[in-house]
Order: sequence, then C-alpha cells, then structure tokens
Amino acid sequence: MKKVYPSAAEALKGIVKDGQLLAVGGFGLCGIPEALIAALRDSGVKNLTVISNNAGVDGFGLGQLLETRQIKRMISSYVGENKEFERQYLAGELELEFTPQGTLAEKLRAGGAGIPAFFTKTGVGTIVAEGKETREFDGEVYVMERALLPEVSLIKAYKADRSGNLVFRRTARNFNPAAAMAGKITVAEVEEIVPTGSIDPDDVHLAGIYVHRIVLNAHPEKRIEKRTITERATEKKGA
Repeated sequence: MKKVYPSAAEALKGIVKDGQLLAVGGFGLCGIPEALIAALRDSGVKNLTVISNNAGVDGFGLGQLLETRQIKRMISSYVGENKEFERQYLAGELELEFTPQGTLAEKLRAGGAGIPAFFTKTGVGTIVAEGKETREFDGEVYVMERALLPEVSLIKAYKADRSGNLVFRRTARNFNPAAAMAGKITVAEVEEIVPTGSIDPDDVHLAGIYVHRIVLNAHPEKRIEKRTITERATEKKGA
C-alpha cells in the first residue's frame, strides 16, 4: 500500500469534508503539522470540530482556521495564546469543550486502544463533570469520560519510513502518538522519509499500522510560541 503523497493537499484529498471531527497533534506550536494545517485551510472545508490541546496562535497553526471561520467547535485544554479564539468564544461564535489536559490525552489514548470510556477523579465537583455519569469506587467519586474517535488525525513526526513507522523528536512527540492512534485515518507530516527497514525497530515510536498517509515537509518553520529572554548579570550592572 502506497502511503507517501507528493504534497499536503494530495494527502488530504478525498478524506476531509465539512462537519468532521478531527484531531491535530502538537502542544502549542511544538510538533504541529504546519503544512497539513495550511492545506486543510486551503481545502475550504468548514464546520469542523477540532481536538487539539491548544488552538495555535493568531495567524499560525490552527489560528489560520479560526481566522477563516472553518472551525465550529474546539475540544481543548489551553487556548490562552489566541486573541481571535477569545473573541469568537466570548461573542458566541465558537463552541468550546474545555477538557483537563491529562483527561484529553487519556480520551485520545482510550480511543486508540478501543476503550469506549473510563473513570477519573479529575473534574469531579466542577463544570467539567456537569451532565456526565459519576460513580463511587472505594469511597471516592469518579466521573466517566468518553473516548475520542476522530475521523481524521493530522500529526507531526520527525522521521518516517515508507511503511509509516514513525520517530518523534523530543518534546514534539507530545499529543501526536495518541492522536495518531485514535484517528480512523491518520496523516503524518514528517521532515525525513527513509526506506522501509532502515529504522531500527527499537527506535520506532509509533508503528506504521496507525499511519495511513505520509507527506514530506523537510523545512517547517517551527515557530516559538512565546520567546522569553533573561538579561545577563553583566548587562544588568551596566544598565
């Protein structure tokens, strides 16, 4: 089965459509599938529900899809870096399901593992638990969370072989493996593609069985979400 596609647009052709539930890997701007997000924007699909820990920043990452009003609903943990997100949400133009970060990761992991739901103490007694089933175990109250099963997952990895076996790079791994495993169809954007068999099995972070399409983006921007600089002690003395 051929998994390598010549462009991000070709990799999305025939699998994305209006009203879908999508998962997008990454944490802030770390490990996001930049080319696939841009291709999703250019595809013109709309009314999307997007699962992602963050919502990018203004003008980059998922922020591009917010500007074009292609996202109807977000399932996220943290959205504080995006002013347009804030504006749309407060104006009632964007739906939002806030999910604790660990719960969001587990909802994706459960989806990939074939587990329909699980119980957690996180969120008990807060708005997170409103409308959800609760149950007591050993004297403690837990809330039931349903697994997430996105129709399409867009993820970022460092390296892939032609069978889809993936290697992630340090913290850019973040939500990407869980999103990939949960997706019914998973598209991986990578910086390098090598022949099948050239990655040592012990170095494979995610097996190719979870990856359906691959696209090369050898030179992503890799923007920094918020750059912070500390003055040196000598500079402070001379100030």
